[in-house]
Formats: sequence, C-alpha cells, structure tokens
Amino acid sequence: MDRRFDGKVVIVTGAGSGIGEATARRFAAEGARVVLTDTVADKIDAVAGSLPPGQATAVRTDSSDFDQVSAMVQATIDRYGRLDVLVNNAGTITQGTVQDTSIADWHRVIETDLSGVFYGTKAALGHLLESKGCIVNVSSVSGLAGDWHMSAYNAAKGGVSNFTRAVALDHGKDGVRVNAVAPGFIWTDLTSDDGEAHELSDEFSRRIALGRGGLPDEVAAAITFLASEDARFITGVVLPVDGGTMASNGQPAQA
Repeated sequence: MDRRFDGKVVIVTGAGSGIGEATARRFAAEGARVVLTDTVADKIDAVAGSLPPGQATAVRTDSSDFDQVSAMVQATIDRYGRLDVLVNNAGTITQGTVQDTSIADWHRVIETDLSGVFYGTKAALGHLLESKGCIVNVSSVSGLAGDWHMSAYNAAKGGVSNFTRAVALDHGKDGVRVNAVAPGFIWTDLTSDDGEAHELSDEFSRRIALGRGGLPDEVAAAITFLASEDARFITGVVLPVDGGTMASNGQPAQA
C-alpha cells in the first residue's frame, strides 16, 4: 500500500468501530500517526493497541462537547506537534417522524452529528491553517435527500453537507481543503447485528446500482483519497460512496 501520509498526523473521530475504525486503520497503513477518538474508551484502546507501536493514540472524547474536543485537539498538538488531517466521523441516529422524535433525541443527534463537526473544525482549523491540511467530514446520502422517518438525522447530515461547502469556500485560499463523503447503506457491526437491516437487505439491493451494501473499508478508501495529495485540486465536494444509490431518480424499475 502507498504511504501517502508518512509524517502526517490525522485525527479520526468515532474511530472505535465501523467507518471510523476502518479509516484509522487505512491512514495508519499509509504511514500516518493517528489519534482515535470515541466516547467508549475500550473500543479505541483496542483499535489503537492493534496498530503499530507509536503510530496511534486513543483519546476518549465526546464530540458533542466542545471543551472535550478542544482538549483532544490540544493533546494531539502536545504529543505530535502538528495536525494535517481531521476526519469528522462521529455520529448517531434516531428514527421517527417529528411527532415521534423527542426533544432529547433531536438535541442528541444534532449535537453529535452536526455540532460535533463544527466543534472539531473550530478546534482544529488554526492548526490546519499552519500545516495547509484538510478536513474530511462524514455526511450521508441522507444529507443529500430525505428519508422516511429520519427527520432529525436528515437535518443533521444535510447541515454537514452544506457546512462542508461553506468552510471550503471560506478557507480554500488559505490552503485548507474541506470535503465530505456521503455513504449509503454500509455494513458495520451495528447493521450486521440488526435483524431489521437484514430483512431490508433485499430492498436495499434493489435500490443500489451495484446490488449490495458497502463495506467500511470502501468508505475509508474514499476518505483517504480526499485527504491525499491525489485530491489536491478538490474542495467543497460531497462525494457519494453509495454503490450508485443517488444515481436513481427514485422511481421504481419499469422493465
């Protein structure tokens, strides 16, 4: 594997499992020193411990708390002396119509999925300006179009998508690139254990042009591409990593 990130320092939030874990592993495999964050210390400790010695650090962080995010970024600088890439991946979800969604669930999703991206960006941006680094946010196809019974998640991820574009405009001339990936249905530990997701798998397969759900490694490959010099003229992009889900206009097959 190419070592595109030798000498680089990368923060990956929500790195205890799924897309975040796969992304941290991919950056490490390509030479980066990686700071992994999650609210569950045991998860990131296990991931960090499985990476080469000295190449990963785990910092328990709640991405919905700006003080914790700011402290985590400062700990990164204290340990490594620089920051080159921020991957805002931490997220959560709730399902239900507006009537079904509690005020507490609304705030939980917005604070983690949207405010967490703002907090990470705000805390890291000064250091990224120094290194001419970049940010990759994890949005979703749910941030590009609506879903049934997912209004809070749609609002949060829609905000991530447009926040990405806005920050890219503000800081492109400063040498900082800001992009996002928008995953479709991805098989993670959570969905693999979800019986309802398995019941829906045939329906997902019919809607996805490639005929299957994605894997965390496939999203990680897109994230590391956007963070690399290979994407040096790309900013303000929200890249669907969805097997062709967004290629559909939503109408059913007619033949």
